[in-house]
This record gives sequence, C-alpha cells and structure tokens, in this order.
Amino acid sequence: MSRVVHFEISVADPPRAVSFYQHVFGWEIREWDGPSEYWLVITGDDDTVGINGGFVHRENSIAGSVNLIDVPSLDHALVRVVEADGTIIHSRSTVQGVGYVAYCRDTEGNAFGLIELDETAS
Repeated sequence: MSRVVHFEISVADPPRAVSFYQHVFGWEIREWDGPSEYWLVITGDDDTVGINGGFVHRENSIAGSVNLIDVPSLDHALVRVVEADGTIIHSRSTVQGVGYVAYCRDTEGNAFGLIELDETAS
C-alpha cells in the first residue's frame, strides 16, 4: 500500500514562510543543498507519527499545498492514474539524489504528487 511520505507548501517569500512556520509550529527548516532552491521542513523526530516536507517557490509549484505519495514504480502509478480518469499535470522529473516525481490531479480536481524514491537518481 502506498503512503503519503512528504508534503510541499508553495511560498512566495521563503524567509517569511520560514519565520511563520517556525514561530507557529516550531518546525526546523533549512535550505536544501540540492540542485534547485528548496527548503526542507522537519516537523518532528523520526520516531514520532507524522511526515516531513518542504517549501517550494510558488512559481514552481503545481498547487498551494500538495502531498507526495511514495510508490514503488512511478511509471506504473502514472498509468493507473490515467486508467482511473485522473490527469498528469507534470510528467516525470528527476530530483537528483532523491528519486523521480510527477504531479497529477484526481477526479475531484485535487493535485497530488507521486514519488519513486531512488538515492541514485541523477
């Protein structure tokens, strides 16, 4: 069974968003050292219930907030989305050192992400 493993929140002003979420929730937020601008959001210890996420620039975002669901095969999951009358709104792309992602809409118009984790992705 596939699970939600990550969330993304689109932001127009990353420093302002960092300040807000740190103040309100006490989240640890740090800039990712990957190939694109992205901020990692740590919402708690790994041994507690919950997931971590990230901030993405609003102009690079598919939606205001989106959950990413871990799948064993991104290509197979995309086929199943289309078979179930969903739509692909951003095709497969590589996140270096993390894996492969795509973004879709369900039959209700809700955006969601799919991620196939693969640390060797380049």
